[in-house]
Amino acid sequence: MHFLKQDTEEARHAVSMIVGRDTKTLTDMGITKAAVETVAENTSDGVIAPLIFMALFGGTGVFLYKAVNTMDSMIGYKNDRYLWFGRCAAKLDDLVNFIPARVSAFFMLAAGYICQLLFGSKYNGNNGFRIWKRDRFNHKSPNSAQTESACAGILQIELAGNAWYFGTLYEKPVIGDPVRAVEYKDIVRANVLMTVTYILALIPVGILLLITF
Repeated sequence: MHFLKQDTEEARHAVSMIVGRDTKTLTDMGITKAAVETVAENTSDGVIAPLIFMALFGGTGVFLYKAVNTMDSMIGYKNDRYLWFGRCAAKLDDLVNFIPARVSAFFMLAAGYICQLLFGSKYNGNNGFRIWKRDRFNHKSPNSAQTESACAGILQIELAGNAWYFGTLYEKPVIGDPVRAVEYKDIVRANVLMTVTYILALIPVGILLLITF
């Protein structure tokens, strides 16, 4: 892992593969925040939401969901040439993720308490719930900040804020409080949180699948 090697350039390149923002000038903290935010958001988009659509609609549901989600990832950005094309993809993605994002936040908040119990004070379930209540709408998307705010609160760090996209600076509100400084290990902690969240979500989904199939 590039962050363990303290290789900033390689870490910038690696994170550019999973985020939409410009990464060439990101600091070590910026790289880490970008990675943690993506893990938090994709706990819903990449893990829990497909699981929900599979449970409700089978393989066809997963296929259609991922088609919408991938379209948003590829063209759902603001630029003059593809403004309306991208906006259609983004709005459709907002619609299909509205409920899954909130379900994911619920499971992530529960996972925060479990992680605190298992792994110690670097995780804080109560703070996760507090920040989620306060900051869950601190994003232009109605869904992205649901899990990002839960993750930021649980890890006791500050995420989001201003970022560059395609050479343009976009002003965005912060999510969470800087109780402690962001560090590379937060990427691992965010992945642990995502894994526990997924395991928790598997329980009701597994029961639903057993009942319906």
